[in-house]
Amino acid sequence: MKTPASEKPASFADDMTGLLAEPRRRKILAWLQEEGSARVRDLSAAFQVSEATIRQDLERLEKEGHISREHGGAHLSRFPSQAGAMVLQHMENMDKKRRIGACAAALVTDGETVILDAGSTTTEVATRLVGRRNLTIITNALNIAITLGAIPGFAIHLPGGQFKSPTLSVSGDKAAEYFHNIFAGRLFLATAGVGPESGLTYPSFADLELKKAMIKAASHVCLVADSTKINKSSFTRLGDLELIHTFVTDDGISDQDAKEFERRGVELLIAD
Repeated sequence: MKTPASEKPASFADDMTGLLAEPRRRKILAWLQEEGSARVRDLSAAFQVSEATIRQDLERLEKEGHISREHGGAHLSRFPSQAGAMVLQHMENMDKKRRIGACAAALVTDGETVILDAGSTTTEVATRLVGRRNLTIITNALNIAITLGAIPGFAIHLPGGQFKSPTLSVSGDKAAEYFHNIFAGRLFLATAGVGPESGLTYPSFADLELKKAMIKAASHVCLVADSTKINKSSFTRLGDLELIHTFVTDDGISDQDAKEFERRGVELLIAD
């Protein structure tokens, strides 16, 4: 069931009526890269502009080759073939993500129950868990489940929900409900943006309840994100830094930002 616009979580779209067209189009594209598709009416309500304005934005994005329009909405141009090949949408900064994945995976010990969020950085964590024994993995990411599912001694659990091609993941209310009775030692959480002031932010509303449920189910929350996401604000806000215990990032973080995260009680691990 969709959340009425009046009941939606606080977002950086609260005062978007006068948002310049180009920044708005970038946020619309980020939404589509997260969800795979979107309806004009939903984008209109979220960005607080007319449907005619959204159609103009989508027409521009289509001309630039990013999306394909359809009746009442649009979808990413390449995501069907990417999903078939099990390729994630966001594959930039992979050297940083690999180092972060190795550093984060080193925190996991044999016999743990671990939740792995969907995303390219959490996928790098997953690929480095191959040498562990007797892990219970709970993930909303189909590619992670396939990567770890063939390892003897690993128990892999997937929630139900709506499949999202760009992130190769399941989402929605059913996925969130699955985690209500789960008790895990550690969650590796992904994000689109993180900062001391903005907190944790994401491209769309769809995954917020799922991520909240994952956080509630885990004793220790470990955020994994490369330094390009620090002080970057995406469309919707999940919450403050107090939601996480540990932040694993790369050496691109500034000394000032590092001190601020630590001042706010977040354990900071720098992948080398």
